[in-house]
Amino acid sequence: MPLPDTMTMLRALIAAPSISSTTPDWDQSNLAVIEHLHTWLEALGFNCEVMPVPGEPTKANLIATLGTGPGGLVLSGHTDTVPCDPELWRSDPFKVVERDQRLYGLGTCDMKGFLALAIEAAKSFADQPLKSPLIILATADEESSMSGARALVDAGRPKARAAVIGEPSSLRPVRMHKGMMMEAVRIEGRSGHSSDPSLGANALDAMQQVLNELSAFRGELQARHRNADFKVDMPTLNFGCIHGGDNPNRICGRCELEFDLRPLPGMSLEGLRNAISERLLPFGERFGVKLEARPLFPGIPPFETPANSELVALAEKLTGHTAQAVAYGTEAPFLQQLGMDTIIMGPGSIDQAHQPDEYLALDQIQPTIDILKQMISRYCL
Repeated sequence: MPLPDTMTMLRALIAAPSISSTTPDWDQSNLAVIEHLHTWLEALGFNCEVMPVPGEPTKANLIATLGTGPGGLVLSGHTDTVPCDPELWRSDPFKVVERDQRLYGLGTCDMKGFLALAIEAAKSFADQPLKSPLIILATADEESSMSGARALVDAGRPKARAAVIGEPSSLRPVRMHKGMMMEAVRIEGRSGHSSDPSLGANALDAMQQVLNELSAFRGELQARHRNADFKVDMPTLNFGCIHGGDNPNRICGRCELEFDLRPLPGMSLEGLRNAISERLLPFGERFGVKLEARPLFPGIPPFETPANSELVALAEKLTGHTAQAVAYGTEAPFLQQLGMDTIIMGPGSIDQAHQPDEYLALDQIQPTIDILKQMISRYCL
């Protein structure tokens, strides 16, 4: 069957809702998107493997490979989107609408648009003998748990020499980003009448010391770790929310804190968690409470590809931009764990992502296809 043109592919991808969310009522399957990509890439001669995500019966990754052998290039994009508020959009978020030299729709920028453009770039190589494989990778749940990328690491594939993740970067290469940890501290005390503190164990009193200790830890991290490539050049620790107690005249029996920690490249998530536990757990005995520190999700490691890497040099040459550092997290550290030289570079701006009236500017489309073709030529021919 003839392969659809770029706009037809993009319209079909946007019309297939694939929201991923930690809230079950919002969370959706990505299998319709995977099926579209599978059909188109198979028609181009790619060998396609649909990889179910363990424990997620409605989620899957797609590994589509053209050619054989070692080395090669991965062009990677996630198939899911964030939730949206349709009433805040000027048009239907699940229909591509063109106006003002822009294509509007949920996922046009972040990042179904890249998948359509990667397939368009691949068309030129479908009938050419490749010395190394071209792999188009489509993943599940990047916007929530990153379970798709984690499943790839567990499976140990795909393997290639280099990988480009097409997250929106205005076609400027990205070689570094911070990690992301979301952690919780839960304290179980013992409630009682507030007129006699000896009747209970106040979870809020213990939490006050936890906050002081985490504040001190933040200061130590920021004194020891700096990276001038980042706009915010230090690790950050943000106290996001706290819940505790039920009435002024009762000793607080339970309190929970949730916080976000963003480490710089070179900092270990496991090491940070161990340090936090070592500092906080003694407060349990001191205040006579049960204290638990736990991750809310496994976390995203910080990511860095060396400035002198071959892939970074090629991307800088093709785009005319020096590789940069960004604050948001991606699947890059997971592909890097598979042994690939990895960068982030894709059409559209991160400023349009996760917002009503998300769009992809038309003037980003042909430059993206041209750059991807040159990268495929470099790594696969």
